[in-house]
Amino acid sequence: MIKSPPRYARHSRFFAGIVTTSAALLTLNGCNNVSPSVNNQTIKQPITAVTPAVQAVVGDYASEGYAKRVQGSDWVGVMIRADGADNGEQIDINVRARSDVKKPTCHFDGKATLMGQDDAHGVIFQSKVNDSTAFFQFKDGTLSIDSKDKYTLNYFCSGGGSIVGEYQKLQGDLELH
Repeated sequence: MIKSPPRYARHSRFFAGIVTTSAALLTLNGCNNVSPSVNNQTIKQPITAVTPAVQAVVGDYASEGYAKRVQGSDWVGVMIRADGADNGEQIDINVRARSDVKKPTCHFDGKATLMGQDDAHGVIFQSKVNDSTAFFQFKDGTLSIDSKDKYTLNYFCSGGGSIVGEYQKLQGDLELH
């Protein structure tokens, strides 16, 4: 029986291409960084602009059980916000489990940096988490969280849970109770 490589290994060439492309684009973009001036005095520009990729992924996401939360289903929510740092290519990630009926089972706060994007894979961010790399892939309204070492992401949940999985983008804000 032929064993297929882990999911992260199958995408390693894609990630390498994205990193190379991103580096080239950043180099080219660096040539266009010109500060405006008035009467030969430089005007300081705030560094709050975010990339279109970050703008596209900002929002709240939830696991499948969120739609049935009124009936008591367990669910996990993920809040994605623009960080504004690192050339506008970084996001803040907050993962929370339901807290209305029982003690929350998952809790994670972190930052991730844009790796790249294309039509086939969507927008991918990465973050260093517990000596491993976590990937946050956004495509067609779905956030997929994965890692080279899936057990690394179990650390943030109790009861054998993990933040690894798929989350659907919500139309409004996540209701944390």
